[in-house]
Amino acid sequence: MRYRKKPIVIEAIQFTGNNWDEVSKFVPNANGYEVGDGQDKDGNIMPQPHYAMIHILEGTMRADIGDWIIMGIKGEFYSVKDEIFKETYERVD
Repeated sequence: MRYRKKPIVIEAIQFTGNNWDEVSKFVPNANGYEVGDGQDKDGNIMPQPHYAMIHILEGTMRADIGDWIIMGIKGEFYSVKDEIFKETYERVD
């Protein structure tokens, strides 16, 4: 048997490495974050954090630069890689 995912509308924000204020407003129960070492895969120093560990009620969620933080249909939060997000979701106004 084959199934299709039901269409749903979600809210999301993309983590850019320098938008923690926006992320913390979007995730109302976020109680802090830790930033990565600020190095890319070649060891070069990056001008912004490489990732954030967001501490929420459900546990700790990692968001790399470019990942989307999604609020699910029951108010839960999780991160999704940019390429998966673009394949799965389209913007609605």
